[in-house]
Parts: sequence; C-alpha cells; structure tokens
Amino acid sequence: MPERDDPETIGRRVQRLRRERGLTQRQLAEPAYTPAYISTLEAGKVRPSDEALRHLARRLGVGFEELAIGRPARLVTDLRLRLTGAQRTLAMGEAQEAAGLYAELLAEAERHGLVEEQATALLGLGECGLDTGDIVAARGHFERAERALADAPLPARVPALRGRAVSHYLAGELRYAVYLLESTLDELNRGGLHDPDALLLLYTGVIAPYMDMGAHARAAQAAEFALALAPQAGDPALVARMHRSVARTLLAEGRTAEADASLAKAAEMYRQLKIRTELANCHWMRGYVYAQNGDLERAEGELRAAQDMLSSQRSALYSSQVAVELADVLHRRGKSEEAAALLHGVLGDLSPERGAVHSAAAHRLLGIIAEDARDTEAAEEHYVRALSLLERAGAAGDLADLCRLLGDLLRRTGRVEAALDAYRTGLGHRTAPGTTTLGPAPAQPPL
Repeated sequence: MPERDDPETIGRRVQRLRRERGLTQRQLAEPAYTPAYISTLEAGKVRPSDEALRHLARRLGVGFEELAIGRPARLVTDLRLRLTGAQRTLAMGEAQEAAGLYAELLAEAERHGLVEEQATALLGLGECGLDTGDIVAARGHFERAERALADAPLPARVPALRGRAVSHYLAGELRYAVYLLESTLDELNRGGLHDPDALLLLYTGVIAPYMDMGAHARAAQAAEFALALAPQAGDPALVARMHRSVARTLLAEGRTAEADASLAKAAEMYRQLKIRTELANCHWMRGYVYAQNGDLERAEGELRAAQDMLSSQRSALYSSQVAVELADVLHRRGKSEEAAALLHGVLGDLSPERGAVHSAAAHRLLGIIAEDARDTEAAEEHYVRALSLLERAGAAGDLADLCRLLGDLLRRTGRVEAALDAYRTGLGHRTAPGTTTLGPAPAQPPL
C-alpha cells in the first residue's frame, strides 16, 4: 500500500465520515478510545496507529485504505471492470460514448493517483480519437499515456508508442511513424525484451506504412515475423489484426487466395470477439482484394458493407477512406458520376494532416475521371494536388504511378519538357522503393 496521508488529511477525513454517519466523537471512540483522542485526531495533532485506524474504519463502515489514503475499498477492481466496459463499448463502434466513459474513468483514476488505470483510460481515449478521426487529440492522449508509464518496462509502453505511431501515419507522416515503430522494435529485440504481444503489435502496425512507402520487402518480412509470433500471443484481437494486415502483403505478392483466407480468419475472430469496427475493416480489405482480382461486383458489395458499418458508428475518417476505395470500384464499373460525387463528398473529411494518402488517392481518381471527360485542366489540377500530398507523406509506393499519369497528360497537351520532368520524378521513386527513406532494418526477434 502507498504511504499513508499526513495526520491533518486523515483527521479531516475521519471527521467528514463521522458527521456523514451522524456519530458523536464519543460514539466513534467507544469502547477502545476516548472522545478526547478522537478530537485530537480530527484536529490533525496525532498520527493514528494502524490499530486505531482499523478500529475507526470498523466503526465508520469503510475500509482501512479509505481512511489511510482516501481510496475506497474495491476501487481499483471497480475501475478496471468499468474500463473493460468502456473498451467493449468502443469495440461495438460507439466511439463517442466510449470516449465519455473513458474521460470519467480517467478523472477518477487521477483523483486517486492510480497510474496504471490512468494510462489505460488515456489509451482508450486515443483509440476513440483514431476512430472518430480526431488525430491531434488521439496523439495527445497516447503521449500522455507514455508519460504516465515512463517508469514502466518498455513492453508496457508499447501500446502507447504504437498508438502514437498510428496517429502520425494517419496524419501522413509515414517516415516518422516507421521510425517510431522500428526504433521500438530494435530496442525490444536487442534488449532481450521478447514480449510476444508487444512485438506482434509493432510488426502488425508497421506493415501499412511500409507498403505506402513502397518498402515491400520490409513489409513482407514484418508479416513473416508477425505470423511466427501469433501462436505465442495472448490477445486474440491482436492476432485478428495481424491477419488483416498480413493480407495486404500477400496481395502485393499476387497471393490473392491466401490474402482472402487471412481476412476470412480475421473476420471470424472479430465476430467472435464482437469487435465491430475491426470487422468493418475486414469487409474493407476484402473489397480491396476482390477489386485487385477484378471481381468488381463482390468488391462493391464488401466496400458498401464496410462503409455502412463505419458510417453508423460515426467513424468519419475510416468511412471516408473506404469511400475512396468504393469510388475506384464504381469508376471501373462505369459509374463515374456516382464515383465523382462520392469523392467530392468525402474530401472535406480528408486533408494533408488527416488521411493524406487517401486524400491523394481521391484527387488521383478525380483526375482520371476528369481526363475521361476531356477536362484536362481539372485533371492536371487534381494530379498536382495528389502529387503534393504523396511527396509530403513520403508515400513512394503511389508516387511513381501518379507521375506517369501526370507525365502522360502533360505530353498529350504538348508540354514535353514538363512531361519529362514528371517521368524522371516517377523513375526516381521507382528505382529503389523505400531505400531512400529507411535506415537499417531493426534487429530480428528470436523465433
């Protein structure tokens, strides 16, 4: 138990509880102590012994800890149960309601100096921020959780570090997100801190920024490590998230059937765990798999299911990102007007600081639609805006293709020199994807 409060604080607490219960000093003192002793204690002029506090606690009907340090009996157990309830609310997709619960629990944990519970509430608030698209607030919560856990071992700080990295990734800061994840992996592996859940969380988290940066070999290696760690992990939700992320690397390698099987595993686990937001993300990824495989009708169905689930949960950022993927499928199915309307509708929810890669994808697709309609001026404007977003984010994986589209457009409109510049820019990103932005790979785990 933490060191007890000072005599004055304990005295005021005893007096408050005695008055709340309508007891006189004599009634509280009997039979072991005198009214004069209680009067001196309440005035803060004597430090009560453990025996005296236990007597007073029995007479007042409270726990020993509540008198000694102001912490009600069963407070920690009750707080943890309520934190689990808030986590369940978030899993069902009610991010705003969960945020309210976490905020109340955080205030209570701070009031009683419960550091671990403060960190758990802050992590929950961070996840709520990611779900609702409030990236700046999410990052602030994750940073506060890290500070609260500053004295804890590194594996305990990993969820906060991973959350901060995800918030930077969603804000379009891919290189910094990778730096955070890789440096933490390196510290864990080189330091012998081989916590399977912590390692799995980090390897799973680094796959998406690797892919967007064009570092496909690194992404494939991270997926390989994640698959090897999964049997040792204790959290089934982590394993489900791993299957969803690994599917992206499998798809990049042309292993479509395996990618679909990986997503099916993840979806089934999320159904069992009743984690609705992640289940929506599985529909999203399956739609992407079907789109890449040319099955556009099934792709549209999966993406619409994902968007309906996310919209009903008010997950604005993720819903907007799904809309971009859906618009691509609609355009390929000949529904370009519907696609353009969908893109214009969600661009307000995306920005350089909030979903930069998907914002660029929206402008890229609007450029293609404008080109099809022979509006070259609008097409060029969209391509240039997309290029600016991708360069700022360091998303080398998509830059080369966009430079080709812009170069082709400039060449067709007679601007050959400008077209050559665009092609050269694209070739620079195509030659060695990822190598210009990433340092040495982190140390490997002992698998």
